[in-house]
This record gives sequence, C-alpha cells and structure tokens, in this order.
Amino acid sequence: MWIDTHCHLDAPEFDADRSGVVERAVAAGVGMQVIPAVQAAHFEAARALAHTHGLSYALGVHPLYVHRAAPDELEQLDQALSRWKDDPRLVAVGEIGLDCFVPGLDPVLQEHFYMAQLKLARQHGLPVILHVRRSADGLLKGLRRHEVVGGIAHAFNASDAQTTQFVSRGFALGFGGAMTFDRALQIRHLARSVPDTALVLETDAPDIPPHWLYRTAAQRQAGESSRNEPAELPRIAQTLADLRGWSLAHTAALTTANACRVLPRLGALCAHG
Repeated sequence: MWIDTHCHLDAPEFDADRSGVVERAVAAGVGMQVIPAVQAAHFEAARALAHTHGLSYALGVHPLYVHRAAPDELEQLDQALSRWKDDPRLVAVGEIGLDCFVPGLDPVLQEHFYMAQLKLARQHGLPVILHVRRSADGLLKGLRRHEVVGGIAHAFNASDAQTTQFVSRGFALGFGGAMTFDRALQIRHLARSVPDTALVLETDAPDIPPHWLYRTAAQRQAGESSRNEPAELPRIAQTLADLRGWSLAHTAALTTANACRVLPRLGALCAHG
C-alpha cells in the first residue's frame, strides 16, 4: 500500500470529482491519504472527508493564510484539537510553518503563528506537518525552542546540514512531484542521500504536479490542466525507486512504514484497515 502523506483533498480544484479522485487513488494502490487543513474554516471539511473516505487529517494554519486569520484562529485550533483528541483519524498538527518565498508576507506574523502552533502540538502530544519553503533555518529555530514529537517536513528542499538537523529531530522528509524534474538537482540529491528511514512520499495535490503533468502559464491560460492527484503517487515513487536503485515494492513498504512511524495514529489506522 502507498500512503500520500500530503493531499489537499478539500481544495476547490476537486469539487467536481472528489469521489472519483479517491477512487482512482485506491485503484492505483494509494490506500491512505493525509489531508492537512490550512485554516480554521477548513477544519470541519478536512475531518469530514477523512471520515467519509476512510482517510486521515491534520489541523493547522498554513503560513500563507495567517494574514487572513480570525482573531481567535489559534484558539479555534486549540479547541478543535481538544474536541477531537480521541479521533483516530486526527494524526498531526499541520500544515504549519514558514514561507520565505512568496513576497509580501509578514515574517513576524508567520513566526507568531508557527511558534504558537508548535506549542499546541506539544501540548496535545501530536507530531507536526511542516511547510518548508526557503525557511529551514527558521523552522529549526522554532523546533529548538519548542520540541515536538517529530513529524514530516513537507515538500522538502534544504541544505545537507539542515537536512541532518531535521532527521536528528525525528522528522521524515516529504518527496513528491518536484523530484521528477531532472533540473531539481538538490531535491534529487537529497532523495538519493538521506537515510532510508527519513523518506516519505506525497503529492501535495492539486499542487506540485510531476513533470508529466506540468503545464506552462500560457498552457494553463489556454485551458490545459496541470492538476495533480494522489493516483499519481506510484509513478512519482518510481522516480525515488530509480534514484535509490530500489524495487517499487521495496519503496512502497519502506515509505509506508516510515509514514506510520512518524505519524503513529496513521500506523494504527493502517493496521486496523
């Protein structure tokens, strides 16, 4: 079985055929997905989708959404984590983190939300799913200040030294569509070189399409779709298998075991079917 450790199934891009997306994923062998919420307004939807389709979810406020957060957004997160603390499908606090790529974001506000959510993850005993975009040092600074029980650094790309620090803190590293591009030299280097036990797979669907789905801005404007979906995961995984010299079966077994280790509730879900 494959696990897509990061899929925004609640995104509007899936409104027309969400059940079909799940069915195609299952047919491709993707038996589990993690749906990370990005703001409080999405918490109920993420949870409902997980229960409807036998999947899992995480709750958090994404760094690209903190500027539109309600005054009580963090309080809503705390309340939701308390309300659903016994829900086996709630596997992490996420997607949280820092984004130093998109221009115009308030770094102080981002850091406030990131630090507060690390504290909530620690308080509720949950791992975290981290958004890492040119922000590895800032994320590690937060993890040194507020130690959590590990989790996943999603869409991972960082230096070798930063990578070692994430791994030493119990994090798995998420690799997806970006890895399939020949020009993604550092990502492909990391996919080849990080410890076996640190590798998990993801799509970030509907985003980060693999190279065979990529469309230029002009193509997208002309109506061509570049929508990614979890059914693409086994083909994405073939890139990882090729980079490591593994069989596809070994890649599936290893990445599934890693995901279940760093997200323990996910492991329990998969064990019970």
